[in-house]
Amino acid sequence: MHCKWKWKWTEVLPPLMLLGLAAGSELYGDIHTASEFEALSLTHTNLCQRELPAIFFQTNKNQPVRGNGSSIFFQRIEQCCAGYRTDPHSGQCVPDCGLNTPDNCRNGFCRVTGQCECFPDFVRNEQGACIHTCPIACQHGRCYLNGTCACQPGYILDPETRLFCRARCPKGCGTHEQCVAPDKCECLPGYRHSPELGCQPICAPDCGYGKCVAPNQCECIPGFIKRRQRNVCEAECYLHCENGFCESRFKCNCRTGYQYDENTTSCLPVCPDDCGRGNGVCIAPGICRCFEGYELRGNSCEPKCDSSCGDYGKCLSPNVCGCVPNEQHCLNGSCDAHGHCVCPAGQTHYVGQCLEPQHIERKLSSWQQRTELNEDMKYEFNALIGRLFNWS
Repeated sequence: MHCKWKWKWTEVLPPLMLLGLAAGSELYGDIHTASEFEALSLTHTNLCQRELPAIFFQTNKNQPVRGNGSSIFFQRIEQCCAGYRTDPHSGQCVPDCGLNTPDNCRNGFCRVTGQCECFPDFVRNEQGACIHTCPIACQHGRCYLNGTCACQPGYILDPETRLFCRARCPKGCGTHEQCVAPDKCECLPGYRHSPELGCQPICAPDCGYGKCVAPNQCECIPGFIKRRQRNVCEAECYLHCENGFCESRFKCNCRTGYQYDENTTSCLPVCPDDCGRGNGVCIAPGICRCFEGYELRGNSCEPKCDSSCGDYGKCLSPNVCGCVPNEQHCLNGSCDAHGHCVCPAGQTHYVGQCLEPQHIERKLSSWQQRTELNEDMKYEFNALIGRLFNWS
């Protein structure tokens, strides 16, 4: 039994859904080998452990990345097991009927994973949703006083329940198709129409070295396998190779939008300009989560200054303004038209910031602050006159 960690995926990356990722889309697959985890262990009812790249949990730019997983490059978290979801009210993991019902078993009770039981006076229609029955309502029909349902033109009573009306297609529908409106057929859920082959199954994101034979079911080419907890067909290998598939024992083929990472031996998402030259973490292809003190502008994480840097300054790092053109630091002050830092009354500019005299004395008396002062003085020197010297 693994010990219970406090990290929660939903606590660390709550904006993911707001960024447009579909509820069922894979941000990053499970990372483990069969020898390390024979099964995803349960530490609470329907709660499983999972490993993710530790870099996804970095919140500060200067914070060292050290995970608590099987290596320092992985963070172990807890989340609801497959087939369960987090209840927003209780916070517990409850059965999830979202894959088999269009409205996650609204007007019903999800008793076991994937099985929706409708409340009394409701019935499941052809899409799996629980709908009203007469005398309240009748899908695609009208209710009579005796409780029977009369269908609209082009619809017939459901042959099993006779409690709702479904579309009628006299000519019938093709393989993997369903009648969705009078004389109109469409592909079943999990299938996509092809002009040449008709409705074909969808396997997301792909099958690698295999063929998609049913929705999210891959059949491998001889010589290739599917690892535990994975659906992609690949060669036997010693790499994690998440968001990709193994071409051979030591080669991982990354999917579009990902690149290979030596530390995790997997494919990590890629973002333009490395999220603003390393000012954030790329959590999905083209999607950045900025570090503390930075904000997203376009596709880049840029430093944020709570107060304005003025017409003659710019924000160089979190809450640090620099005076153009030399980028002299001007913390707590403002920049003038000549590129100099102007301090408020009663304060003096002292190595990149405006301070009151007693604070300057305190800085000079502290050994630790004198050490930090040396680095600040180097920056100040280079910003003001260092360019005038030839260091070569």
